[in-house]
Amino acid sequence: MSERPTLALIASEAGVSQATVSKVLNGRTDVAPATRERVADLLRTHNYLAPGGRRARRSGLIDLVIGGLDSPWAVEILRGVEAECAERGTGTVVSLVRDDNARPPSWTSLTTMHDSDGVILVTSRMTPQQRAQLERAGIALVVIDPVDLPDSDLASVGATNWAGGLSATEHLIELGHRRIGVIGGPREMLCTQARVDGYRAALERAGIEVDRRLIRYGDFRHEGGFRASRDLLALEDRPTAIFAGSDQQAMGAYEAARQAGLQVPHDLSVVGFDDLPLCQWLSPPLTTVRQPLEEMGRLAARTLFQQLDGEPLVSPRIELATDLRVRLSTAPPPAGTTT
Repeated sequence: MSERPTLALIASEAGVSQATVSKVLNGRTDVAPATRERVADLLRTHNYLAPGGRRARRSGLIDLVIGGLDSPWAVEILRGVEAECAERGTGTVVSLVRDDNARPPSWTSLTTMHDSDGVILVTSRMTPQQRAQLERAGIALVVIDPVDLPDSDLASVGATNWAGGLSATEHLIELGHRRIGVIGGPREMLCTQARVDGYRAALERAGIEVDRRLIRYGDFRHEGGFRASRDLLALEDRPTAIFAGSDQQAMGAYEAARQAGLQVPHDLSVVGFDDLPLCQWLSPPLTTVRQPLEEMGRLAARTLFQQLDGEPLVSPRIELATDLRVRLSTAPPPAGTTT
């Protein structure tokens, strides 16, 4: 159909009054079961949108679209989304997207095909065409850690990445480190840029010159952290500390240090970012910046339900606080390396 379906159209096809269609939309019980089902079928067939752009009837399904579940980070996000949805009697459908252009049809097409109520998109890029497709279908959307700057009206959830990068670097400076390397995630991601900017700000506040050779980028995974750390430790004037932009990259730094014959933290201090559950079980336990991943997932789901219920959002962008968890992977630098 080229025009948006109206109550009058639904009523005409169902052979009932517009008042009866309105009662079905509002969940009233004073409609005969057979009539209710007939009207409900037509609402689904025409993908009827209630005023405000949302579909009048819900499927009871939420889509979580994520780049992969092979990361403990992703599992923590999923745990929060699923817990919030379960409390509201809503199912969670997980879709994996490894490359934005890898799999036609788009994930948005798959979402509309199974009649999802809403989408939570995690650290994935979204095109204007994909957003428009969701809006046409009346599907609500919330983004967790958007790759690039989201539209001002797009609901998104993240963490205070800049403050986290600042606190991690300040901790190392307070211990006496001056040669501090940083390993961001993918260079184009907003969270990477914010964490590295926090690192720069801490150095500048302390009057320490920012050495571009000490700034590297990885992929938030073990391999990326290992490669970048290996390169940093191969420098003639190597760093005495590394702030890794994720806990997995910090684990890669541990291995690079081991292969270089260095001990953490005696020869090299390491700070991560995330505070995954396994951090306290590493040897030594990892000092890291905690971002509340499970709560981020819960909050994204909560925000999605607010949209579905027609409730106004206090702010489209919400950032949860990070905080530094000091463990045993950081210590003062070896004697003679503080200048």
